[in-house]
Amino acid sequence: MAERSTAAVDVADNSGGEPLTAKAEKATADGAADTQESRQATDKTTAETEGERGRSAASAPELHSGHKLARRYRLEECVTRLDGFSSWRAMDEKLRRAVGVHLLPADHPRARSVLAAARSSALLGDPRFVQVLDAVEENDLVYVVHEWLPDSTELTALLAAGPLEAHESYQLVTQVSQAMAAAHREGLAHLRLTPSAILRTSTGQYRIRGLAVNAALRGISSDTPQRADTEAIGALLYASLTQRWPYENDAYGLSGLPKGVGLLPPDQVRAGVHRGLAEIAMRALANDGATASRQEPPCTTPEELAKAVAAMPRIRPPEPTFAAPPEYQQTTYQQGTYGRAAARPGGVTQVIATAPPPAPLQSGTGRVLKWGVAALLIAALGLGSWQLADTILDRKSGGGTTQSQTEEGEEGPKNKEPIPLAVKGADEYFPDGTSQNRDGVANAYDGDASTYWRSKSYVDGPKLAPFKEGVGLVFDLGSEKEVSAASIALRYSGDHTTATLYAVDSMSTSAALDPKKKIASGTTSGDKLVLKAKEPKKTRYVVLWLTDVPRSGSDEFSRSGYKQGITDVKFTG
Repeated sequence: MAERSTAAVDVADNSGGEPLTAKAEKATADGAADTQESRQATDKTTAETEGERGRSAASAPELHSGHKLARRYRLEECVTRLDGFSSWRAMDEKLRRAVGVHLLPADHPRARSVLAAARSSALLGDPRFVQVLDAVEENDLVYVVHEWLPDSTELTALLAAGPLEAHESYQLVTQVSQAMAAAHREGLAHLRLTPSAILRTSTGQYRIRGLAVNAALRGISSDTPQRADTEAIGALLYASLTQRWPYENDAYGLSGLPKGVGLLPPDQVRAGVHRGLAEIAMRALANDGATASRQEPPCTTPEELAKAVAAMPRIRPPEPTFAAPPEYQQTTYQQGTYGRAAARPGGVTQVIATAPPPAPLQSGTGRVLKWGVAALLIAALGLGSWQLADTILDRKSGGGTTQSQTEEGEEGPKNKEPIPLAVKGADEYFPDGTSQNRDGVANAYDGDASTYWRSKSYVDGPKLAPFKEGVGLVFDLGSEKEVSAASIALRYSGDHTTATLYAVDSMSTSAALDPKKKIASGTTSGDKLVLKAKEPKKTRYVVLWLTDVPRSGSDEFSRSGYKQGITDVKFTG
């Protein structure tokens, strides 16, 4: 049952309100901001709808653990049964992996909309969402198969342990708002963004489950889906900062706000809340009558929210804490008992007194040695004085070569210590007009090893030439600086990665690269590459250009193939 709480299945969480059964034709982006919207869809339950639901439930076949769909998906555990549909943990016997399955009768009034939503979500193919793997109507059943993530944790479970750290809340709102902005650009809305719909993977990435499908299963629709999703993200951020649900009713295991006081700012609910994140939460929740503390305009779309988060100062991860070393324990040697014989019980310890040895130089032989050493020292001093005088006389007679060489050696050029160069901004560099992961560019220089910018996965390699000339990023150093080196932390190792630094004139994503402005180039088969210039070049803008990338297996973002990711880039001058 522990696996059940972390997997991507439970779309029918009832906490926070009664089941919503409004008829849903679609869940698409609206592109416009109306003046008012309820934060939940209206419950339109009627006697006619109840009759249809009863007939659908009656016609549904009896399903049990062990039942197979398409001779492939074996049902193992029923996680949710509600409103005529059920959700299961199942096993894909063909690929030997766990999957999630939503099931409902083919004559269910929402069967058609569920199929349409699942197929639209599958076409998006964004790895930030739990992926739909199959959507089928077969044998009077409609079923949707999707990923199962046993190593992930629901936001509900994270909040049960307490509010999140400021950096973790920052990552949550950044990743979720950017993902939903991408979904709305493709005409897809969620409309059911609750803490149980957000999963945090073991690598620190947030993934969203149930895009469009959760709303279709529950019959939720909205005239202004962009506003609905934006306000839901604001509620998630508010809850992560305060461990309270920003409405009067308790929901998702969280206590609501006191009745009759309205929406309180997060810093009035809990002390020590990050002010910038608190303002972002209020701007996202402004649709429900709240006002931002500094009167910034409200965020009414995920795109606006993502831009507002990107504009605030970056929140660094907390410094790692180390356990205090154990208290120093003296050994028996340091306590002065080393080599002592243990006292026998009832016995007497025998002590043998020995006379101390005489001083070595008090004997006759010692005196002879002293006089001999003294004579040698006098002879050495005399020889040294003679050589010193001879050298001085030689210099006065015109031998100035030694002096000039010494001065040149002392006053010659010294190696300068490298100076770190701060990155003020960055963008993706794609001269062919096809970007890779433009929303993740900031992850390439944020100093956080858990985040990274990534390329797409390609069939051939390691050279990208058959498909692209290369992939890369362009960095802004704020002003002209002498760039002498760059340290690049890579996501994937193996085979080889080839990278080159170029000085360019602007932040253009497609400016031609001039071979004469090449700063440095290098190749590595590991996960770190240091590029050093023979001569520093003065520039404000630097392009990091990857032309060869290694082959890596599939992961949560892309299939197996030739690809690379950049965890962190640091420039020095």
